[in-house]
Amino acid sequence: MNFALIGAAGYIAPRHMQAIKETGNELVAAYDINDSVGIIDSISPDCAFFTEFEYFLEHAWRLRRRGEGALDYMAVCSPNHLHSAHITAGLQLGCDVICEKPLVPTPALLDELHCMEAETGRRVYSIMQLRHHPAIHELRDKVAAENRDTPYEVELTYITARGPWYLASWKGDPRKSFGVVAEIGVHFFDMLHLVFGELQRQVLHYSDDHKAAGFLEYEKARVRWFLSIDAEDLPESVRGRQSTYRSINCDGEAFEFSNGFDDLHTVSYREILAGRGFGIDTVRHCLETVHSLRLACPEPPREGEVHPRLLALDLDGH
Repeated sequence: MNFALIGAAGYIAPRHMQAIKETGNELVAAYDINDSVGIIDSISPDCAFFTEFEYFLEHAWRLRRRGEGALDYMAVCSPNHLHSAHITAGLQLGCDVICEKPLVPTPALLDELHCMEAETGRRVYSIMQLRHHPAIHELRDKVAAENRDTPYEVELTYITARGPWYLASWKGDPRKSFGVVAEIGVHFFDMLHLVFGELQRQVLHYSDDHKAAGFLEYEKARVRWFLSIDAEDLPESVRGRQSTYRSINCDGEAFEFSNGFDDLHTVSYREILAGRGFGIDTVRHCLETVHSLRLACPEPPREGEVHPRLLALDLDGH
């Protein structure tokens, strides 16, 4: 099948290119305003490349009119605020669309995409690779097997160090990235829903350009969460050795899953191509959570609901 890629020069785009190749498909067209995309030569050297969206779109329509060589899938890796427009373009071209998280910033835009699916007969899939991580499967199976009545006490910590470039890029502009909670947190809120059931209460305790923290109460768990792009928040045990730390502590049992992410995009593509992708309805709950947290005003934590990392911070100093 023939794929096109929007956002070919971004950090995550090579994983999509590799997934397209490893699933036996062909990347035939790509677009990015940045022309630093030499990696395409090692994956699909005959791929047509454009730095202007209008020319890219014209090429895609030309392929469709010819019939032979028409696009089957559009992969979207553009900045978050452009996802909706690029997804829509892919659907109108007659493509199924595979998009990086978050699909869109608001539930209302999800409804718009649902309408576009109905009008075009095509589908939108979100990359939610954490659902394929073995450690998450282990935790999900543990919770299902125990089937207990009392809630789990959970601490979720995700710290992924980012340098000064981050805030200077579109990722640092909340109008484009929708903030730290959306940019790095949406996977984890999806995972928590998958493991612990429906969300019943959410509270934001703290939020700035570098980090956010709060409390979520699910059917089967009380979750204290902390997200950060500040290297100073990395635990001493990993600082200087790795730039990312992901951990879930469930009733004192640690599920540390900083590793094991390298091939999950390929797994995601295989599942989508087999008809088992995560569509709009599947990801609605986590996008609603992120949207609500973006609109929330921070509240003082209740007893037993604050993440230890937040307690440890000298917030006046930050």
